[in-house]
Amino acid sequence: MSRKSVKGFNRAGDTAALLVGIGLGCTLALEVISLTSEDLSKTSGLITIASRFAALVGTYLVLVGLLLVARIPWVERSVGHDRMVTWHRKLGPWSLYLILLHVILVVLGYSSNDGIPVYKEFWNLVTTYSWMLPALVGFLLMIAAGVTSYRKARAKMAYETWWIIHLYTYLAIALSFMHQVLNGVMFISHPLAKTWWIAMYIFVGGSMVLWRLLLPLFRSLIHGLVVEKVVVEGPGVVSVHIRGRRLDKMGARGGHFFGWRFLTKNYWWQSHPYSLSAAPHSKLLRITVKDLGDHSRSLAHLKPGTRVLAEGPYGIFTANRAAGKHVLLVGGGVGITPLRALMEEFPKGASIDVIYRASRENDVVLHKELNFLAEQLNARIHYMIGPRAQYPLTPSHMASVVPHIALCDVFVCGPEALVHRVRHTVEALGVPSDRFHDEAFAFHGE
Repeated sequence: MSRKSVKGFNRAGDTAALLVGIGLGCTLALEVISLTSEDLSKTSGLITIASRFAALVGTYLVLVGLLLVARIPWVERSVGHDRMVTWHRKLGPWSLYLILLHVILVVLGYSSNDGIPVYKEFWNLVTTYSWMLPALVGFLLMIAAGVTSYRKARAKMAYETWWIIHLYTYLAIALSFMHQVLNGVMFISHPLAKTWWIAMYIFVGGSMVLWRLLLPLFRSLIHGLVVEKVVVEGPGVVSVHIRGRRLDKMGARGGHFFGWRFLTKNYWWQSHPYSLSAAPHSKLLRITVKDLGDHSRSLAHLKPGTRVLAEGPYGIFTANRAAGKHVLLVGGGVGITPLRALMEEFPKGASIDVIYRASRENDVVLHKELNFLAEQLNARIHYMIGPRAQYPLTPSHMASVVPHIALCDVFVCGPEALVHRVRHTVEALGVPSDRFHDEAFAFHGE
């Protein structure tokens, strides 16, 4: 990718950030102009004002968080899916904290104003105000989604369980909307504020429906995606070949991933993210998947002719990101699959090194294909199979394997720990941050 293209990507990302900032400014400004002298004249009023600001900022961050995973194409291409999901996860706790602060402050403020105990005020609010009980249910659902999104909690549950709990976030936002519009002071007497918030909800909801539901459904039907065959690549690893029409029109490239929905009896309702494991062709796409749970295990039993819905392509982990002719690909375990697809797409004459890290021989996949491509492309594959102590990937170790590493664009895909280790190593060896490209498995699941 040329420096001009990189600047274009950065400019698009900056534009998106600017629009988010402007939106937050407008949201706060509308609240400020709704304030009255009576609001500012007593302690209970000040507490209530603070609760309103907390609610507005927290809800705004929730909507921004949804936009970050709405798969809006120009934003995805400019920022990258994994970074979008990272920002989504970082915003999540803050929005939850602010909404919790709103709940606490509004009860305290009303309790102070009415002169009754906090617990009685809480009960009055829930039972006498319109849509307050559904809003409380929505808040509890948001807490459930937030708690299960923490790394340790998520690691202990199946992807399917986490995904279902996460879906309730949409219900939580819907349940909270009516109480906001019907009870909020800034909405009751200020039609401009009500219009602004309704427009934001419609825009975010419409973006989710358009980009995550309607467009994938339309594309999948137009291209007629079906399973052609399933090939066992090794213990617990299968490749699914997906046939279709004019697949080159989907805009997919090696390194991209899709959200795949296989229309079988038990799994039609689940969408799972898998990267392409071979460069796409006009009539064929391929993914290679390791058995990590119920869904991935079920792919081995897919029947030819099974209909497929594909959401994507997503990601900026593509060969055109390379600025020079020297390339280093680092893959861990099944993380080698998108790198194998990338190998086919670098321009002729590129200098390609591949480091393949695996703990055991059984974890190595697509071995024959990698060797064949290496021979065809005059690439160098460095298999590092064994304990971490044997292949530490320290600066001295990496420099001994790839002496010209400082000249390389580095592409890494694998477990998060591997990505971080390689990032620190290549930075120490002089690789600029804009020539480091990563795709961490942990980010695919939103």
